[in-house]
Amino acid sequence: MHPRFRSVTLALVLLCAALVIAAVEDITGTWKASFETQIGQQNYTYTFEVKGTGLTGKAKSDNGETEIKDGKVEGDTVTFVENLNFQGMDIRIEYTGKIVSADEIRFTRKVADFATEELVATRVK
Repeated sequence: MHPRFRSVTLALVLLCAALVIAAVEDITGTWKASFETQIGQQNYTYTFEVKGTGLTGKAKSDNGETEIKDGKVEGDTVTFVENLNFQGMDIRIEYTGKIVSADEIRFTRKVADFATEELVATRVK
């Protein structure tokens, strides 16, 4: 391979890698959501930290605070798990969200086998 062609190829590969990294939305910060559920109004505060495509943080509600597990941000898609202890029962809540803007994420959450709920989280400024 010609040295000049190698340089151009390397530059294109690096540019593509930079674009992929830039495509991951930075949702780091505090977000709030209020929504109706089978057990009434839920008020949540989410604290997100994004590193690469990994997502960590906390989910806090009137039912307690939990660490976010299995979190990922890929493009405009956010996924994570909240393991909530509610009245002595461990409940797995799986979130899938779409980043609509820098200040809004639309989530669907699957609450064990009980319910599927829709919510909108907004960034706290």
